[in-house]
Amino acid sequence: MTSPAERYAAARRRAAHPRLSEFAAGLDFVLDHFQRTACEAVEQGSGVLVCAPTGAGKTVVGEFAVHLTLTEPTVRKCFYTTPIKALSNQKYQDLVRRHGRERVGLLTGDNSINGDAPVVVMTTEVLRNMLYAGSPTLSGLAYVVMDEVHYLADRFRGAAWEEVIIHLPPSVAVISLSATVSNAEEFAEWLITVRGHTEVIVSEERPVPLWQHMLVGRRMFDLFHDVDAARTHEVNPELLRHTRELTRRNGFERGRGRPRRIPGPYRSDVIERLDRNGLLPAIVFIFSRAGCDAAVRQCLQAGLRLTTAAEREKIRELVAARVADIADEDLHALGYWEWLEGLERGLAAHHAGALPAFKEMVEELFVRGLVKAVFATETLALGINMPARTVVMERLVKFNGEAHVDLTPGEYTQLTGRAGRRGIDVEGHAVVVWTPEVDPRHVAGLASTRTYPLNSSFQPSYNMAVNLVATRGIDEGRTLLESSFAQFQADRSVVGIARQVQRNTEAIASHAAKAVCDLGDFEEYFALRREVSEREKAKARQTAADRRAEARASLEKLRPGDVIRVPAGRRAGLAVVLDPDAGRLGDPKPLVLTEQRWAGRVPASDFVTPVESLARVKVPRHFNHRSPQARRDLAASLRAVDVPPAGRRRQRRGADRDEELIRLRAQVRRHPCHGCDQREEHARWAERRARLERDTEALQARAARRTHSLARTFDRVCALLTDRGYLTPDGQITDAGRMLSRVWSEADLLVAECLRRGVWQKLTPEQLAAAVSVVLYDSRRESGQAPPLPTGSVSDAVHATITLWADIEADERARGLALTREPDAGFVWPLYRWARGGPLARVLAAADSDSDLPAGDFVRWARQVVDLLGQIADADGAPEAVREGAREAMARINRGILAYPVLA
Repeated sequence: MTSPAERYAAARRRAAHPRLSEFAAGLDFVLDHFQRTACEAVEQGSGVLVCAPTGAGKTVVGEFAVHLTLTEPTVRKCFYTTPIKALSNQKYQDLVRRHGRERVGLLTGDNSINGDAPVVVMTTEVLRNMLYAGSPTLSGLAYVVMDEVHYLADRFRGAAWEEVIIHLPPSVAVISLSATVSNAEEFAEWLITVRGHTEVIVSEERPVPLWQHMLVGRRMFDLFHDVDAARTHEVNPELLRHTRELTRRNGFERGRGRPRRIPGPYRSDVIERLDRNGLLPAIVFIFSRAGCDAAVRQCLQAGLRLTTAAEREKIRELVAARVADIADEDLHALGYWEWLEGLERGLAAHHAGALPAFKEMVEELFVRGLVKAVFATETLALGINMPARTVVMERLVKFNGEAHVDLTPGEYTQLTGRAGRRGIDVEGHAVVVWTPEVDPRHVAGLASTRTYPLNSSFQPSYNMAVNLVATRGIDEGRTLLESSFAQFQADRSVVGIARQVQRNTEAIASHAAKAVCDLGDFEEYFALRREVSEREKAKARQTAADRRAEARASLEKLRPGDVIRVPAGRRAGLAVVLDPDAGRLGDPKPLVLTEQRWAGRVPASDFVTPVESLARVKVPRHFNHRSPQARRDLAASLRAVDVPPAGRRRQRRGADRDEELIRLRAQVRRHPCHGCDQREEHARWAERRARLERDTEALQARAARRTHSLARTFDRVCALLTDRGYLTPDGQITDAGRMLSRVWSEADLLVAECLRRGVWQKLTPEQLAAAVSVVLYDSRRESGQAPPLPTGSVSDAVHATITLWADIEADERARGLALTREPDAGFVWPLYRWARGGPLARVLAAADSDSDLPAGDFVRWARQVVDLLGQIADADGAPEAVREGAREAMARINRGILAYPVLA
């Protein structure tokens, strides 16, 4: 029971926040403290930053802003922004169910539904574009909810979040919802700087406790044996003993030779184990699309079935309704029947290569509890509402597009944060599958660390520059850029650098005082000593280089049968030359046989001094160094040879005489300070001071680069745009600049140049679609060879585009910019075939052979091409024939699975 004081306090809160009390009464759960605190701040008209773990219920605060919009007579409009279209679609459906279709709208690149509604869900880029265009839809805007605001760290799309926060009118309250980040205070300080008063609410408490486990073979261990151990990060001793014993038994200890591979548990066994322990539904993260699909096949082949007859019937009913608009031949090309078999057994894969319609169906069935196990890549963790009872991590390494890297603590926290469904599960479970490369203590570190710093990836683009100049002018645009979070962080780092410079300066003065000699000018003496030291080092380097050159030359003179001394490594000792390897390009690598019967080639780098032939041994004419008997006989002959013992080579006196070095050494000895008893102590202080001076110069240079760094980049971008005719010399936007301002693409300048130079002028609609794709598409793999192209106009347009890119890239390089990515022709043929009306099966088959393009990727890239074609069609100043061709190309692409509605 609550006390009278608590009831009185609650009554006062209800009186002070009537809208919140009304909102909370309609929920089927009690608001947490952080949710209530944030909602109270919103009701009072303040902006808020809410940082809380995945699944903690941050979105309740955004939904309260929606409630205020629909109930307060003075509030007219609320925009709810999300980072990805799928999340926008999901949030739109949620709000429609709660408030009705007539009061909620949706604006994404794929959908425009009821855009004048009081509540509109949209992607962040849509709002950014509206702000630059001065859209009348912004009139009456009171709240902007920025869900997953930590996306501003995304290096490709993060700039849109900062642009929106900077450009929104001061009257708009911004509700920022973020994952738990370690620098929330820094981000909040920036929000206060650009938006005014902002309440910061940080919660690190999960609403559902999370238990950490490791699956070792068929045994499941708790990572921490109790709550206290979890608090102190003390790994379960039994788990450590068991994994160490497995590692030792299978030869993974250092120095035990090649270890025996320990196979991990079968994926079907993992799912069965979770099912027996009541830990389903589960998400198994496998950082590979092919791995996710293979996992479903493996479970099907093992005969795994997780659903009842009634559940299978319901699955078939829901799926049939969802795919009713997809033609049978397309379903066959998409592998529909295999996919459906997995769903009926409660199994599915979820990754970016899957068809969006299939992914949406998997998400719906999983939320309904009909699909029990989903094998997914990390893209599933990006905001989609798919909580599970258990999350399984098959590996702790993923491919980031360039290399295989370890998961960071922030990524581990985000992935495992999906475990534990609020209101359903009493606790969530995170399971890491053990392999010999995984140390339980490393897993404990990942599970116990909450470090997820939010770092800006903001940088000016060409489109951003022309829009800023058009709406604000160059000077104000530069000022606005300097108010970005990126510059805020850079300036804060400059403050830290300045403090270090100050400390260094004080230390330099202190060291200078300690390096004073009563006998003379120690500065002069120390400079002489340093010159001697540097000259000695240079001479040593030159001597070593000369000796290596002599060694290489001596190797060229070796003959089969020469006995030499191998100087280093396990091969050190006498050896007989079998093949000198002379006369080849590059350094020789003689084939030798040692006294220990090792035969192999020794690199020239192993010989740091000239090689001498110490004796001769007869090598049989057809000697086979791979024969143990032959090696044994020749090694015996080698050991019988009488050779002189190894000794130091005689130094040729006067050969390397350095007159300048001799003069400097004499000058050092004659200096008065050389006779000081404390000269070595003074020298140490002087050396420290010199090192500090070098460090200070480097710090000052770094600070200079960071201060006003964005403004300097903006000026370079504007200079390039001026040279190319998009801006006038006095800072005005030209007609070409107005056309560029309507192109929202990473390749914005390249698109504008193609339009101005007539590269796409005479193309048919299907040729235009194919040619435009090269500025968007980005292959997931480097093929090493140019993809094939349709001959004729398409090929000419692609090559002209690449030539324009090379010209732009040279301009950028001259100005220290790197904004335009090289065109990629890997999507030309698939889209060309599709726009000409080709069947999906043929398009995907061709794509598979040419560029390894799954159906989901085909749909995603085709939709991006449609979006860019729409921008070209609306771009003022673009040739009318191209604008008309773009409209026709959009119509030709939007058919079949491309015309399938994104929403249910």
